[in-house]
This record gives sequence, structure tokens and C-alpha cells, in this order.
Amino acid sequence: MSASEAMRSAAQQLTELLGRAPESVSALRPTEQGWEAEVEVVELERIPETSSVMASYQVVLDPAGQLLAYERGRRYTRAQVDRGNSR
Repeated sequence: MSASEAMRSAAQQLTELLGRAPESVSALRPTEQGWEAEVEVVELERIPETSSVMASYQVVLDPAGQLLAYERGRRYTRAQVDRGNSR
């Protein structure tokens, strides 16, 4: 499976589970077990848009692109700027 296929697979399967479409895939890396991705999702839409609540999900895929696990990581407002590495 190529990186672009893994990225699409992670976004599509997370959409099915959460019922909301991801904004973006912010990280994707191959692992010995398949792929790991970080997917950004709008959890709570607000006005103005910059105050919407976002969440970063860690997604684990097998080599064929099937979702094995996912976990919500950090939550933040859309306007929030990272200050260094959040891990």
C-alpha cells in the first residue's frame, strides 16, 4: 500500500467511526506493523471558526490499510499555535 492510499484509508475509516470528516492528515509514517497516521478532526464547530474545537487522532493501520486502533490525543482550538513538540 502506498502512502497516499494509507492516508485516504485512515481518513475514510475514521470518518465511518466518528461520523465526521477529518480536516487533514497531519502525519503519516510506515511501521513494521503497517502505518500510523495523525488525523485532525473538528469536534465542535463554533463561530468564529477560529474558536472551533479540534482533536488530533492517532490511527494505526495494518499493511493492507485496515484500521486496527485509534485514539484521540490532544484537543485544541483551531486558532491555537503549537509551541514546540506536543509529544
